[in-house]
Amino acid sequence: MLSEVRNRLRDAMRARIAGENADARAADIWLKPGERRFTESDPIWRVHSDAAMFAGGIRALLLQSLHPLAMAGVAEHSGFRGDPFGRLQRTSDFIAKTTFAVREDADRAIRIVRAVHKHVNGIAPDGRAYDANDPHLLLWVHVAEVESFLVSYQRFGAGRLDADEADEYVAQTGVAAEALGVRRAPRTAAELVEVLASYRGELESTPAARDVARFLMLQAPVPIPARPGYMLLAGAAASSLPRWALSMLAIPRFPLITPTAGYLAGGAMVRTIRWIMQAPPRDDASATLAEARAPRPGAHRSA
Repeated sequence: MLSEVRNRLRDAMRARIAGENADARAADIWLKPGERRFTESDPIWRVHSDAAMFAGGIRALLLQSLHPLAMAGVAEHSGFRGDPFGRLQRTSDFIAKTTFAVREDADRAIRIVRAVHKHVNGIAPDGRAYDANDPHLLLWVHVAEVESFLVSYQRFGAGRLDADEADEYVAQTGVAAEALGVRRAPRTAAELVEVLASYRGELESTPAARDVARFLMLQAPVPIPARPGYMLLAGAAASSLPRWALSMLAIPRFPLITPTAGYLAGGAMVRTIRWIMQAPPRDDASATLAEARAPRPGAHRSA
């Protein structure tokens, strides 16, 4: 009975993240023969395959929304409100392909996003022009995302990266970023923090940013049975943001939105998600896929 419930929860979560054809898409990423840019021994593989990415994704969206030009592009072109899970699926597909897929598929995913970005431009509510291919704007989206993934992994992940591994992770994420048009992505964790801080003067507490925060924290269209768990995860993601970001997003520091409470709640939720996603496969094909995705003995360096 418990095994069946666990399998159903896993299937539902995978469908939300990767779409209804999740098994076929996963097999294409994990089982296709060919040279890959990264391997199981790389920090990027370790971080991006961990359930802490669920919290990291929410945190990244909250932080990214504070740049008014980035937020204008999301609001006018992404359809995140009307189809939030479609946007989630496209984002997760890009991250999975550029991390785990064979090189030609990773490069194809980058070309597709670059082509899409050609049509993402316009005028923000403050009258300024924005363009998704602007290297400066691309860098903001990149550093906000990578810092969120790294912070979430270090807080909620199955392991921890040491200082050298954290630097390597930041450098490895820059490969796709520079292929997308970033002129120079950070190479170390310290440089990541420095670049992120350099954008503080450009960030604003806009109505659109606060609307994103309300949507992600309170109104995300998740099934009723999953809402308590989602609220804990969203609260944990928000709790890891700096105080200035919480203030700009108008997220009050309720008891859950504190570093200690968020750490405990987030850890519990990420462990639950990890347990669900690692449910035993139902059939031989799924077993083959699970084996391909499973970490090899000794593949991950201890932190």
